[in-house]
Amino acid sequence: MNAQAKHILITGASGFIGSHLVEAALADGFKVWAQVRKTSSRKWLADKRLHFIETDLSDKKAIKKALVATGTTFNGVLHCAGVTKVRRREDFFNINTSGTRHLAEALIETGKLEGRFVYFSSLSVMGDLREHPYPYIPFKQTDCPCPNTDYGRSKLEAERALSTTKGLDYVVLRPTGVYGPRERDYYMMAQSIKRHIDFSVGYRPQELTFIYVKDLAHAALLALEHGPSKRAYFLTDGNTYNSRCFSDLLQAEMGVRRVVHIKTPLWVLRSACAISGTWASIRGKAATLNMDKFRIMRQRNWKCDISATNELLGFLPQYDLEQGVKETVNWCKEEGWL
Repeated sequence: MNAQAKHILITGASGFIGSHLVEAALADGFKVWAQVRKTSSRKWLADKRLHFIETDLSDKKAIKKALVATGTTFNGVLHCAGVTKVRRREDFFNINTSGTRHLAEALIETGKLEGRFVYFSSLSVMGDLREHPYPYIPFKQTDCPCPNTDYGRSKLEAERALSTTKGLDYVVLRPTGVYGPRERDYYMMAQSIKRHIDFSVGYRPQELTFIYVKDLAHAALLALEHGPSKRAYFLTDGNTYNSRCFSDLLQAEMGVRRVVHIKTPLWVLRSACAISGTWASIRGKAATLNMDKFRIMRQRNWKCDISATNELLGFLPQYDLEQGVKETVNWCKEEGWL
């Protein structure tokens, strides 16, 4: 897409992925509209070229009003707003599924979208259908999604909602684990390594995939005009890693000596997630560890075939895990996180 004078809307712009999308789009010359909620932090959204749309995606009438008020027709939408942890399981569907449906319908009903709608789903929609036997077989684009978590089911239902929205040109991105500057979950691993402890769970081999957030942003901008519409694309850096690789790279990059590697059985993780989830529910808060997270963490196979993504979107990853971890750790040090 020729970015000159092109207007794009980025939802969830204040978040980890959203803020990187904003930076990549601005760098490419797009006129960027950032969707945020009234309570959203704008720490990473200080660029004066930005335009803001302040609305909650739970209310379709409010979305339509906000879209009309911009006086702009969008040449593309990058929809990454959503949640990965919630207080109640139904919130996954209220936010990830209904919020996506509301936005897509509002854009069509107001005539405010003239280009493509790019939806950020997740590799979690595939579930664990290729867990057995070992060595694991990568997920294929032709595999039928079979999510085994509420998070994955809410993402898949959002994909299906888009498929029933008349007049919508859309594509779905299914990234694997996304890491990079500003991300908090992998940062917790770095903090643990700094304390000379590395935790892992399960004794069966685990094969992981990752994508650096800058590569994800690049793929998203490509998806605005490349590749057939109304289909999904897997996103990884093209490599597969064992369960120790990420922590070993963190240790090396941080210069930490003598890390104790503790591997616990899955039942210990299950118990911890059950207790954490129950306690968080009692306090009315979202838990980092819960039974939905347990199902994700116990999964052994995260391999997937990205050949169609490479060919149809023209996406070639620029970062492998070693390069991405190096840049992330340097950023964390500069920001005083480490």
